[in-house]
Amino acid sequence: MTTITLSAIYDGEHIRLEDDYQLPKNARLLVTLVDAVADQGEEFRRDWSLLALRSLSRAYGEHEPEYGDEKVIEPNPLYEKR
Repeated sequence: MTTITLSAIYDGEHIRLEDDYQLPKNARLLVTLVDAVADQGEEFRRDWSLLALRSLSRAYGEHEPEYGDEKVIEPNPLYEKR
């Protein structure tokens, strides 16, 4: 499933996109509500961090193998080695 993130505002009656984007008829949407009060604070950042950690834990299992540099077939020339 391909996703795109767009900003939107609920005006009390309709959800209105803030970005110019043509939605196809009957498009399926996922809606995430952002609390305007927590939007600027530490609680907001903590909540998003926890959400990201949960998503990563679902993507990578406890027994996920480590992949070393020897597994790289074609190095990314834009990657700065650290």
